[in-house]
Amino acid sequence: MPANTMNAYLREQISHLKSQGLYKAERWIETPQSPEIVVQGRKVINFCANNYLGLANHPRIVAAAEEGLRRWGYGLSSVRFICGTQTIHKQLEQRIAQFFHKQDSLLYTSCFDANGGLFEPLLTEQDAVFSDELNHASIIDGIRLCKAQRFRYRHNDMDDLRNQLESARKYRFKMIFTDSVFSMDGDLANLPVICELADRYDAVVGIDDCHGTGHLGPTGRGAAEELGVLDRIDIITGTLGKTLGGASGGFTASSAEIVDWLRNRSRPYLFSNSVPPALVAAAIESFSLIDEAADLRAKLKANTAKMRHGLENAGFTIKPGPTPILPVMLGEAALATRMADALLERGIYVIGFSYPVVPQGQARIRLQVSAAHTDEQIDRAVAAFTEVGRELGVIR
Repeated sequence: MPANTMNAYLREQISHLKSQGLYKAERWIETPQSPEIVVQGRKVINFCANNYLGLANHPRIVAAAEEGLRRWGYGLSSVRFICGTQTIHKQLEQRIAQFFHKQDSLLYTSCFDANGGLFEPLLTEQDAVFSDELNHASIIDGIRLCKAQRFRYRHNDMDDLRNQLESARKYRFKMIFTDSVFSMDGDLANLPVICELADRYDAVVGIDDCHGTGHLGPTGRGAAEELGVLDRIDIITGTLGKTLGGASGGFTASSAEIVDWLRNRSRPYLFSNSVPPALVAAAIESFSLIDEAADLRAKLKANTAKMRHGLENAGFTIKPGPTPILPVMLGEAALATRMADALLERGIYVIGFSYPVVPQGQARIRLQVSAAHTDEQIDRAVAAFTEVGRELGVIR
């Protein structure tokens, strides 16, 4: 297809997206990430960052990154197995493994890469993988790359998962893999029952804990710790780009054998440059901060409860869940976009989510609460939502 023909086709498709309210335009932030930011010249309260404990740009993390830059340089111009592994990469991998009670871990440039490089090296056509229907796109794409038989069970439906495991007894290896925190809904996977089923059917259990690590659990070790099954989980993938400082980088933590095999066969690891030294140094410090963050975790829970109570009292429908992810359900994509735009005019920065990020007819505004938000900021957000909701007929 000639380029001009393709361009004409894409212009038409983009116009169609805009007419449906599905077009995703970027908003330019003119300040560092924080609970209050400047967007296109306007100071607004930020409720859509994954900055759950408010550690993005924490002075200790910034200082660690600066020292890492001075001590270890800007970049390595290499993949890990050639000449891209510094001692700090190994230190961080050991720190991650220790944090999650695993034997080893492996760094990636993102958790998308960690998930993308997990399944193909471990599973063949002799094996089966079981995936929650609401799993993150990176899990879905990673599973597509492997040759295992794929089973998709209804969201958090343990009877459906049990039936599918029962029908798959003939396979060599069976792996159940799920998001631990579902990022668009804010609910948790039913990990205790998943682990019971895995024991019954001799299955490996893996979780993506991107939205749980750092703030869930008594010591911040994520959803598996929150639910009391951390030591039963076989594989944990996660990110350095959310609660752990908010930059980038991902990891897989597991047994020594699984990590060693991934180190030799996982394509995103083998063919991607090393995580930059400054990010590695900052991530090491972020784990120290997480170990000291009991007060921040308590503040985050209090802020989340305050926000949920205010919005539900105003008449909004919020999906249930124990996390600081609060989906305000609206249904129509165009309505979600209009509401987000109107809230921005009132100094509240949120984003409307619609298909294909969420299922058709389930458009929403996803609020993400931080420990760094003040009571006054939460009150302002509830007041703005109430005003805009009434204007648009979402609430009375």
